[in-house]
Amino acid sequence: MSEFPLTFLWPTMLWLLLALLPLIALYQRMQARRRRLAAGYGNFGMVQTASGSRPGLRRHLPSAFFLIGLTILIVALARPQMVVSLPHLEETVILVFDVSGSMAATDMQPSRMEAAKTIAKDFVTHQPITVQIGVVAFSESGLSVQKPTNDQQAVLASIKRIAPQHGTSLGSGILVALDTIAKQLGDAPLESSDFAPELLPTPTPMPAGTYSSAVIILMSDGENNVNPDPLTAAQAAAERGVRVHTVGLGSLEGTELEVNGFKVHTQLDEALLQQISQMTGGTYHNALGEEDLRNIYANINPQLVIRPEKMEVTSLFAGASLLFLLIGAALSLLWFSRVP
Repeated sequence: MSEFPLTFLWPTMLWLLLALLPLIALYQRMQARRRRLAAGYGNFGMVQTASGSRPGLRRHLPSAFFLIGLTILIVALARPQMVVSLPHLEETVILVFDVSGSMAATDMQPSRMEAAKTIAKDFVTHQPITVQIGVVAFSESGLSVQKPTNDQQAVLASIKRIAPQHGTSLGSGILVALDTIAKQLGDAPLESSDFAPELLPTPTPMPAGTYSSAVIILMSDGENNVNPDPLTAAQAAAERGVRVHTVGLGSLEGTELEVNGFKVHTQLDEALLQQISQMTGGTYHNALGEEDLRNIYANINPQLVIRPEKMEVTSLFAGASLLFLLIGAALSLLWFSRVP
């Protein structure tokens, strides 16, 4: 069963419609009295019809317009709302966080993970309301942490909850981000069986240099040790016109990190991150420099999106009410030289 198209902010005002019933009854009583008088004086030739038309039809029309106008005015007083499809210029940004164990390294202070959070929070707080921001985290696999929204507080809360895990699968992070974008834009989602390469859909590649309104910002040290291949995932993004901007976290020299009682060396794989961004038409930024993620926003293309929204339409009803009242008044003055 479909929802009633109108809702009201002040529904109690609709009770005023009952006040119209006495007015209708009074009008009918006056018309009955008019007919009795007409019958009494008709034999004296004082009541005539014009061009053979029914005398009461034109007499009732101005009053009918007044009644409709008053009805619509009362509905307007109840402050009606309805779902209206409105055009918006929107962008979708998916922040993709590497939460592998190597992100706990301290060659960035206080750690690579915390540096990524700081960069992301700064980016979020500087975006206009038209930007829908989602959050994806990946280690051995990818997970959508926050679906795209313009609620910046929800996005910031999602970023705060992120913590280092185990393993690194850059490809899974990119593919989960693509899946999130597809769902946001109403496209067919990617297959979810660990995003095996043979299960990835093969869309018709977009023309070279053509990009969608959605972008991915991948924050990682670039070290990858779990399938799928990140370059295969980057190719899937390129075919969909989704640019992947990469942000390198860590130092090229690297640092020692203790994992399960063993010391391992971890360092930034800048070449892989640069290759991912280059394949997709994105840009690479080194977080150790003074590059600001806000610069990436200049490369986002807004897209006109038709989105249904609940909107108050009181002014429309008030305008319609005024129109009917004016028509009723004009007809009454034209035909009877008075306002009903």
